Amino acid sequence: MGKALSLKGTMFKRFMPLFIVIALFVGLLPSMASAADRGAWAPNVAYAVNDTATYGGSTYKVIQAHTSLTGWEPPNVPALWQLVTGGGGGADQQAPTAPANLRSTAVTSSSIALAWDASTDNVGVTGYNVYQGTTQVMTVTGTTATVTGLAAGTAYTFKVAAKDAAGNVSPQSAAVSATTQSSGGGTGQLPKHVLTGYWHNFINGSSNLKLSDVPSQYDIIVLAFADMDPAKPGGVTFNVDSSLSSALGGYTNANLISDIAAKHAQGKKVIISVGGEKGNVNLGSASPNVANFVDSMYNLITTYGLDGIDIDLENGMNVANLTTAVKQLQQKVGSGFILTMAPQTIDMQSNSTSYMQLYNNLKSITTVINVQYYNSGCMLGRDGKCYSQGTVDFLTALSDLSLQWVAPSQLGIGVPAVPSAAGGGYVAPSVVNNALSCLASGTNCGSYKPVAKYPDIRGAMTWSINWDKTSSYNFANTVKPFLSTLP
Repeated sequence: MGKALSLKGTMFKRFMPLFIVIALFVGLLPSMASAADRGAWAPNVAYAVNDTATYGGSTYKVIQAHTSLTGWEPPNVPALWQLVTGGGGGADQQAPTAPANLRSTAVTSSSIALAWDASTDNVGVTGYNVYQGTTQVMTVTGTTATVTGLAAGTAYTFKVAAKDAAGNVSPQSAAVSATTQSSGGGTGQLPKHVLTGYWHNFINGSSNLKLSDVPSQYDIIVLAFADMDPAKPGGVTFNVDSSLSSALGGYTNANLISDIAAKHAQGKKVIISVGGEKGNVNLGSASPNVANFVDSMYNLITTYGLDGIDIDLENGMNVANLTTAVKQLQQKVGSGFILTMAPQTIDMQSNSTSYMQLYNNLKSITTVINVQYYNSGCMLGRDGKCYSQGTVDFLTALSDLSLQWVAPSQLGIGVPAVPSAAGGGYVAPSVVNNALSCLASGTNCGSYKPVAKYPDIRGAMTWSINWDKTSSYNFANTVKPFLSTLP
């Protein structure tokens, strides 16, 4: 009996290592069975450690068991998946597409907000690098960013590039420029009596000039004109006219943006006009026209660093929709918003015209209405008499008419800078001064005597700065100094 036990003990010792190996192998079978090639990655799948799956042409191995979710694609969650080098097509080497439609969506005196359309990638975009000039200033995961710590009244240029989990970076987007608001902002920076002039974004026989060449006498500079966007009802566009650019030796949008920033530094306001003799804006329908107008105009304001808009619609308007659009735009821009209007003389012959309806709706945010006292023939003054254009009586009698309905601090006299600037209605700059003197203090009048004195009369406007240049800026040099003497 003892000999038999000894034999069994010897056999056990001999085979014990084999038993251990077999036991370990059997114990490992469940985990070995669960580690498998799971094919293409999919959401809502329970993955075990060492499972492999393919995604975007590459093979990945599970390093932490989990149930997959949308957004947890292997390249996006390196804590869960590890790229298998050389497996299933190798590492991702394809860069995302460049971000499109980079735009400025809001500005303050120290920040500029940006937005862009999402890039695409064969595996997945993980973020975007934002560049200010040539310097990367931040990385974000979404399609918006706000760059802060900027100087007031300064133009900046931005680009964006997309990147993926493998470190591939897309080409940079097209650049967008935007100008921060001037410190303080608002109409409070304007003098009590202002001189307004239009700057041509086209060639018409007058002088061609860069915005930087506009003399300092002009307090409000109006870019003429925004163009109707045929692709977006209600939308507008604006770029430096190609012919003008060539005539000025290659004057670009970037040059204009820089010049606008320089004007801000001088305390000037720069706005953009809608309309003109032949222009218009499609606000015949409320939707989507109003939204298109607001979005596109706000984009122009933020891109170019503008202070507001001018309404110069000479071919009719939808008062209700235009009112809604301007109010929404003013709310986006804020308290520094400048709103001017340039009605024709006939548009101010009664308090029921479209322009008067628009003014009544927007008077709380209107800076100045500069009536076009030209190209109008004989018109009725406040006394019911018909006055011929091109005289001091015409300017005073028709202004007196409008001052029944428009606050003096919101009314200006609009005239041509030189005879060639209009078909009729030109008066010498000295006559403009006489009309302002007559309206403000009752002196230097012609035969017409206003029913009251209007010391708060807002100022004067001319079409245009370009035409004024042809006379060595005689209009600006004559009228602006006089405005400074008014009470």
